[in-house]
Amino acid sequence: MRHALLALVLLALLGTAAALTYSQLRAPPAAPETTAKAATTPASATPPPPAQAKDSHPARGVYAGSAACGECHEDEHAAWSKDWHARALSPATPQYVVGDFKKHTHFKGDSSEAWMRRDGERHFMRTRGADGQLAEFPVQWVVGGKRMQDPVTQMPDGRWQVLPVYFHVTGKGEWVDYSETKQGALTPDHPFFWTNFRRSTQHACLDCHVTGLDAKHDREARTWTTRFTDAGVACESCHGPGARHADTQDPKDIIQPAALSPELGFAVCAQCHGPRRPLYPILDAKHRFQPGQRYEDFYQPVVLYVGNERSGDYFTDGRPSTSSFEYQALIQSRCHTQGGATCLTCHTAPHAPQAPNELRRADKPTPHVSTGSATCRQCHAETFARGTAHTRHTARAAQDCLACHMPPVVSGVLDKFADHALDVPAPQNTTRHDIPNACNTCHAKQTPEAMSQAMARLWPKSAERQQRRVRLANAFDDKTADTGGRAALEAVLADTQEAPSLRGVAARVLARRHKREAVPLLRAALEGATDSHLRSDLIESLGMVGGKEATEELVPFLRDASTWVRQAAALTLASFGDARGVSAVQALASAPETEGLVQPHVMLGQLALRRKDLPAATREFERALDLQPYNTDVLVRLADVYVFQGQEERGKQRLQDALRFDPQSRAAKQRLSMLQQGR
Repeated sequence: MRHALLALVLLALLGTAAALTYSQLRAPPAAPETTAKAATTPASATPPPPAQAKDSHPARGVYAGSAACGECHEDEHAAWSKDWHARALSPATPQYVVGDFKKHTHFKGDSSEAWMRRDGERHFMRTRGADGQLAEFPVQWVVGGKRMQDPVTQMPDGRWQVLPVYFHVTGKGEWVDYSETKQGALTPDHPFFWTNFRRSTQHACLDCHVTGLDAKHDREARTWTTRFTDAGVACESCHGPGARHADTQDPKDIIQPAALSPELGFAVCAQCHGPRRPLYPILDAKHRFQPGQRYEDFYQPVVLYVGNERSGDYFTDGRPSTSSFEYQALIQSRCHTQGGATCLTCHTAPHAPQAPNELRRADKPTPHVSTGSATCRQCHAETFARGTAHTRHTARAAQDCLACHMPPVVSGVLDKFADHALDVPAPQNTTRHDIPNACNTCHAKQTPEAMSQAMARLWPKSAERQQRRVRLANAFDDKTADTGGRAALEAVLADTQEAPSLRGVAARVLARRHKREAVPLLRAALEGATDSHLRSDLIESLGMVGGKEATEELVPFLRDASTWVRQAAALTLASFGDARGVSAVQALASAPETEGLVQPHVMLGQLALRRKDLPAATREFERALDLQPYNTDVLVRLADVYVFQGQEERGKQRLQDALRFDPQSRAAKQRLSMLQQGR
């Protein structure tokens, strides 16, 4: 058995087993030994951490806490404290808990069961733990409470885990298992079983539900520590760390989102209103986004794909189907791409006078005009003035702009929310691609075909406006891949007027479906691409399909202003065996402003394996894990290195760590089983 294990490990080290962590890259060929100097790269576009103040005031970047803000801004603090941003995370006290914890309250789902109770000020949930046995867990925190409230318990190792059932406030006032609804039956080895890492708030929640997060993981002790300035989305989440301002009271020492450029103001909301891929790992507090900085220097929005996996949170035309993806929806809307609309166009601050859902109040309210329609009228006054000549409906509800252009088709746990993609209805996509449309939201008894005919009759030019969504659905839906899908993909990718995020998706889908045939199209799109996210997507797609013929075109991107793009170019070129890419990876891994990036260390570990330099590979993989201890692919690869060197106990420890973070890791299970049998 030991011989079989060593053979498996050898294959893994040679790159024929175990997937690369950098999902778009193949195992790199042996890179030539080089003494070339590291590629010269510009200073990171991300502002460096604040330097210590040279006066007696606190340094920039130091948090004060919302209580300090309230000392001077009493009215704003009082208004904010009543807003749901302040309740993004709350202690589980009777003041904040909205769920039913009466004695003997019981929930039973297909795979989960829980009993709730309250004892004085404390709340408890009894349910099955990681060992499958019933146990009672204290509820120390609750997430939200406006529509759904999630109870959180603190585990002995310091993880904060979201308990299995949530309280649905806006439904029937009942307990539900939303994870079971989305994922199916959950057993203890399922990643979304409540005790596992995917349900850890440090991994999935706290970055957006607290202010000034500082979460750390001790790899040796396997424990977590979690600190933050404020529970909830407090003042400094939007205005930036304010200790210096609280001391100086100088307006220059605080951020006013309304005074920022539209791009930077948009980033303040975008940091949390849409799942994103962080440039630096979640445990790196030094590189965490702060208001006043650019979104793209820290994040890339998750659009249609999570790594290599198709996301279940999107319709097949690229629109988010799940709530809390407002940023992803808005950036693909014509309101944003052509009109420059951002969140702050329609919404206001949590502490400002507001209509429901933080919508701006109309300066001069008009009878029978909803607040939502009033915000649309800001930019579309002429269309709004046409009234029924535009809507072609007489019912009052149909005069609301949101009814047709922001229909409630987006799932928010068990509620429905407005679609922030802000487009025209396309009933034909319901027929062809199972995408809901605004028309059938109201005319539920009619068929999508009937709605298509009605739209063509009432709005003769609607087909022209619908064509964009029809093309996107044909491009991305796997069902139409062989019936016009390729032509639609190519058209989306080549369309410089299309949202860059959707062009990036088209690049990835082309690379996955058509492999090497996609290379000329990717190269053509890369020339002149102005959006950093799109450039990164195109470069990574070229790496995925092995587009070595684009090598010389990629070299200039090693000096790109975007760290994302420089990293993508360096990793892709290194995967091609190009010495310039290797030097650039080395520079990223060693420069003070970028040495906290994970993927350059992973790539250097891979390259070291190709040179059979196991100590260097070990060093780089360990460094990657110091930065991102939950990276299961690296844990498995490092375990292989240790076993190959005869350090089986260390290898076993890394495999056990991998299974703690991903109980369904087949590679870790296979190797651990062989190690145990080989004793």
